[in-house]
Amino acid sequence: MQTITDLIEHAGKHITDVDLAPLQKAYDYAAKIYADKTLYYTRRPYISHPLAVSYILTNMQLDLPTLMAGLLHGVLKEPTTSSEQELQELFGKDVATIVCGTSRITNVKFNSAIAYQAENIRKMLLAMSSDIRVLLVKLADRLHDMQSLKHVPTILQKEIARETLDLYAPLASRLGIDWMKRELEDLAFAYLHPEEYADLTTRIKTTMRDRTLYVEEVKKLLYKHLAKYSLTSCRILGRPKHLFSIYRKLIAQDIPLDKVYDKVAFRIIVNDISECYEALGVVHSLWGPVDGRFKDFINKPKANMYQSLHTSVVGPHGEFMEIQIRTKEMDKIAKEGIAAHWAYKEKTAVSKKDARLFKWLKQLVHWLQELKDPKEFLDAVKGELNHAEIYVLTPAGEVKEFPKGSTPLDFAYSIHTEVGNRCTGAKVNDRIVPLKYKLKNGDLLKIITSPSQKPNRGWLSMVKTSRAKTRIRQWLNRDKQESSLVVGHEIVEKELKKHGLSVKRILKAGQFKGILNTLSCNSLNDLIIKLGSGKITAKAFSKALRHENILKDEQPLVDESTIAKDLEPIRKKGGAAPQKSQGIKIDGIDNVLTRISNCCMPVPGDDVMGFITAGRGISIHKVSCPNFQATDPQRRIEIEWGNDTEATHRAQIQIIAGDQKGFLATLSNTITLNNANIVNVTAHTSASKIAVLNMVVEVKDLSHISTLLRKIREIDGVMEARRR
Repeated sequence: MQTITDLIEHAGKHITDVDLAPLQKAYDYAAKIYADKTLYYTRRPYISHPLAVSYILTNMQLDLPTLMAGLLHGVLKEPTTSSEQELQELFGKDVATIVCGTSRITNVKFNSAIAYQAENIRKMLLAMSSDIRVLLVKLADRLHDMQSLKHVPTILQKEIARETLDLYAPLASRLGIDWMKRELEDLAFAYLHPEEYADLTTRIKTTMRDRTLYVEEVKKLLYKHLAKYSLTSCRILGRPKHLFSIYRKLIAQDIPLDKVYDKVAFRIIVNDISECYEALGVVHSLWGPVDGRFKDFINKPKANMYQSLHTSVVGPHGEFMEIQIRTKEMDKIAKEGIAAHWAYKEKTAVSKKDARLFKWLKQLVHWLQELKDPKEFLDAVKGELNHAEIYVLTPAGEVKEFPKGSTPLDFAYSIHTEVGNRCTGAKVNDRIVPLKYKLKNGDLLKIITSPSQKPNRGWLSMVKTSRAKTRIRQWLNRDKQESSLVVGHEIVEKELKKHGLSVKRILKAGQFKGILNTLSCNSLNDLIIKLGSGKITAKAFSKALRHENILKDEQPLVDESTIAKDLEPIRKKGGAAPQKSQGIKIDGIDNVLTRISNCCMPVPGDDVMGFITAGRGISIHKVSCPNFQATDPQRRIEIEWGNDTEATHRAQIQIIAGDQKGFLATLSNTITLNNANIVNVTAHTSASKIAVLNMVVEVKDLSHISTLLRKIREIDGVMEARRR
């Protein structure tokens, strides 16, 4: 167990020109706050925990305010602490800000554990976006918690380990603190999958001797060949990959341990960048590189400023090896991340380099502030922190990171929501590619947009990033809600019109409150949306009106123009004007949001009914349509064709004919002469020279299509012509 004397002595090794007395002062204050408190999982004084946290921060060579914040990071949760103002007066603004940022939410009640966790993480992200030291203290705090987790009840062990693996280890990785990321992952692995951890540990240990000999053999060969090219001052390290990375590979590739060839990673550390590329040439001349496994993070650094050359080769005895080549400075940043170039002196501002480094964090926080649903928020955070495997470039040369399998849509939404919503494709390395194109390392992207483009549900299966998925869902939900509002307005209007009522009259009489309670709705808008989406049927709405004694047979009918006027404010509130109704009327009401179903394509003259779909208005089917027959009767609605004689409607027809020269030209001419229009045609010919054509044509009504089919049957060679 470390003491405050140990801490001050250790800190003095890297903080050489600053008085460290404030560390003792911070310790004394914390010790007083925690005087009667012990760690609930051991009998040790509670002060041992903040002391250990500060010691971890000292190992990271962080500045004095951060070390003091490590000692004080939990004091604001204690009732004996006055306030953030007191901390600021005693220890300065920097320390108070960090301590406040690392404190958990108190005195706030949440309706679920998920809501609590989401709000806690939201607050932490917001705090660390203004001062990254908040996160460094939180990471050190979590690391010590994980190191002490064996004393915690089992149910809490798994909960804390899962949060560590989902949130804190990826955050450490984002900051480039590799050693902490590996330790957090292995500790979490031990508690989340204890049997697999124990088995893998045992099997790794049994091969330790052979692996050690292999490492020495490879190092000897590398030193020998590098020396031939005067690279004699380099340093070569070989270490086994950490357990969790091996376990992840076993799961992802579904292979046994003996098939994981790159269990050992080698690192060559040289003096400068030119030697990095010289060493790479030596490695590739010695062993054959594995296709697609070379990455140049020196020329194009990661967002966290990580730089290195990565290559995989087939080494001695046919074993796969990963080799990283970097300079001493790059190696320092690779291991320590932000801590490798942190300003040590008290009150020294964060450098511009650091500000650029954490631009991603500010963007992440800005985006996440818009997500209100706790589960959606947590899923988005986890998704954003996923391990990036693809590195692509913007036209300006900026490097952007994405998960494997990402598409131009992910890239577009990372720029701006509207760019994503209007994205039609992309130019990758000056070649136009579709939305479903899978991004590759080194791709140079330029997004192509169109003002007429809009998202659709199919996009959700194309994207990998949580940001893109969230933005697409938001657009779809908003579009669905607007459609539901329009349809819901019409249903309300129809039901009230039957009894000579208006929304305005019911609202004036204060009778809508009872209807909302009966139907479990929060507001009139909520009721309208649920009616439009089919969650509440017109029948249920009518029943609620009767339940509240609003419908009375003796009530006089009101003029239709009055109803239209009364409903006008609601139409405007819906935010979307009704679409053209394609000649459809619903109980005499025009301008209902409707769509002709593609399965049966009814035309005027067909017996039809409507079906209220979830958020897409009313779909019109032929009564005989099998799909309509399978729908919920509660969501069906009576409709009739209007009197729009100018409207055209699509219909499907099938023609079977002998395969003869000039037939298509004759068929096309016949359709045109009969005032119809061909929209789409597919055709195939059988081995017996029989042609089958499936066509979509535009006609006016049932009589028009009957005439058209009769004329087609008169064409020489036609065996059959019918509607599908």
